[in-house]
Amino acid sequence: MGGVNLISSQLPDAVIIETAPQPDACIIWLHGLGADGHDFEPIATALKLPGAIRFVFPHAPVRSVTINGGMQMRAWYDIVAPDLRMQVDREGIRHSRRIVDAILDEQIAGGIEPGRIVLAGFSQGGVIALETGGRRQPPLAGIIALSTYVALVEDFPSAKPDSPPILMMHGSMDPIVPIALARESRQLLVDLGYQVEWHEFQMPHAVCPEEIAIIHHWLVQRLDYV
Repeated sequence: MGGVNLISSQLPDAVIIETAPQPDACIIWLHGLGADGHDFEPIATALKLPGAIRFVFPHAPVRSVTINGGMQMRAWYDIVAPDLRMQVDREGIRHSRRIVDAILDEQIAGGIEPGRIVLAGFSQGGVIALETGGRRQPPLAGIIALSTYVALVEDFPSAKPDSPPILMMHGSMDPIVPIALARESRQLLVDLGYQVEWHEFQMPHAVCPEEIAIIHHWLVQRLDYV
């Protein structure tokens, strides 16, 4: 961040980091199952983005997760089996979509243009990023979907002429979200008319340095820092 001191605060439902005063762009980043908003907090520094940017790292609601023996943890929706398309928690996904919509509306009401907002997510967070970002009007600047998939296949909306571009990346050795499911999801998005940039890496369910470099370049273009 060019030596800029990050301004960080902890709100009840999110971690907020601003790279400089009076940010004019926003990146909302959604964590995976069992984590919280602090999980991706280091990304605000690692991306080394120019400009004044507000990073918002929301905490998912605490809920019972069936696949983990009903344990209470932060989760954007319930998962019942390793087969992620089995008994999809539609209401949980829609509830989390409403949460993220409210965060987006708050940022826009605070003066940040929709075209200066990127919605990103990892794993479960990526499902919600896709579900929410694909429906927003006016459209967002872009969607980043990492190690994730499309959960509500039959309900996912077709792209509009101004739908945001999607950056989708995945590990070929992912034991949680199989690469075949991610590739299938990518093809679905392409078939629905979305512009999808796809990268895969030899890694498990994780984020690698190569992804950070690609995300940096992609965000610089999306946010007009060229």
